[in-house]
Amino acid sequence: MRVLAIETSCDETAISIVECFGGINPPIGEPRFKILSNIIASQIKIHAKWGGVVPNLAKREHIKNLPIVLKKALRKTKMEDIDLIAVTVGPGLEPALWTGINFAEDLAKKSNKPLIGINHMEGHIVASLLNQKNKITFPAIALLVSGGHTEIVFIRKWLDYKIIGQTRDDAAGEAFDKVAKMLKLPYPGGPEISKMAEKFKIKNLKLKINLPRPMINSKDYDFSFSGLKTAVLYLIKDLQKTIPKFSDRKDLVSSICHEFQQAVIDVLIKKTICAAKEYKIKTLILGGGVSANTELRKQLAEAIKKELPNTLYLIPDIKYTTDNAVMIAIAACLRRQAYFHALKKPFDKLKVKSKKLKANGNLILK
Repeated sequence: MRVLAIETSCDETAISIVECFGGINPPIGEPRFKILSNIIASQIKIHAKWGGVVPNLAKREHIKNLPIVLKKALRKTKMEDIDLIAVTVGPGLEPALWTGINFAEDLAKKSNKPLIGINHMEGHIVASLLNQKNKITFPAIALLVSGGHTEIVFIRKWLDYKIIGQTRDDAAGEAFDKVAKMLKLPYPGGPEISKMAEKFKIKNLKLKINLPRPMINSKDYDFSFSGLKTAVLYLIKDLQKTIPKFSDRKDLVSSICHEFQQAVIDVLIKKTICAAKEYKIKTLILGGGVSANTELRKQLAEAIKKELPNTLYLIPDIKYTTDNAVMIAIAACLRRQAYFHALKKPFDKLKVKSKKLKANGNLILK
C-alpha cells in the first residue's frame, strides 16, 4: 500500500509518500515502511520576527507551498500508483489545517483515491516505527511533548489510546518558546535554550539559580508549566534591577536556561516513570518536537534503565521528531490496515468511500 500524506497543522508544509508492508497482528513489529519521498517547506524564517507562529501567515504560505511540495513529492512516483491519501485533521491551527484538508480533498477527487483523516498526535506516537529495529510490545505509554501538547498516553494496543495525563496550561514546548523570548533568544526557542544550557558551567557562576518543579509530587499525571514560566519572568526582573545589561551576561543566561530545562525534564520524567510503573507497561515511547531535546532523550533513557530495566524505550530519529508527513502516512497505514484486517479482506479488494473531513484544532487522541 502506498500512502500520500499531507501535513499542515502548524508552520510546516509537508507531503510524503510511504510504502507500507506487513500486517498489524500482535506482537507488533510486523508493519514496515519505505519512504519514497519526504518534502518539507519550513516557515520558520517568516514567523521568527513575530516570535511565534501567526495563523493567517501560516495559512497563506501553506496555500502557496502545497502545489510546489506535491510536485516535488511526485518526482519518482506517479499519482496513479498511490493507494490512499492521508491528511492531518487536528489538533493544530485550524486555518492551517483547513488548507491541507481542502487540498487533500481536491486531490482525492481528481485522482479518484480514498482519503483518510489522521490525528497529528498519533503521528508522533508511530514515528518511532521508522526505525526498522523497533518492535513495540503492549501495553505501552507514550510521552508526547511538543509546542502545543504535553501528554502521557496509555496504549493498550494499536489504535486504542487513553490520555492519562496532560498539561493544564502551557505545553512544555510553548514554555520553552516563551522563556526564550524573555531571554531575547531567537525563535524557535526550544533549540536555543538547549544550546545555551549546554554552555552552563557551574564553577564559573557565583549566583545559584533555583526554579520550581510544578506538580512534580501531585498524585496524578498532569502537568503545569505556566508557573515555571512566571518564575523565570520574576527572576529576570529581579536580576535586571542589579544587572542592567542582563541579557548580555551569557553566564547568567546559560544558567537560567540550564535550570529551566532541567526543571521541565525533571517533571516530565518523574510523571512518566510513575505512570509506567502503575500501568505495568512494556514499552515507553517518546515523541513530539521537544523529544529532539538531547538531555530529555538521555535522562529519560537513564531513568528507564534504573527504574524500568525490562522496558523497551523507543524514540524517533531526530529528523522525524518535528512535524512531517511521514508520520502521518505511517498512522494512516496502521489505521487502514487495521480496518481491512477486521474485515478479513485485503486492501486492494475493497473500496471505501471517503468521508467529509473537518479541521479540529483541539482534536483529542482516542
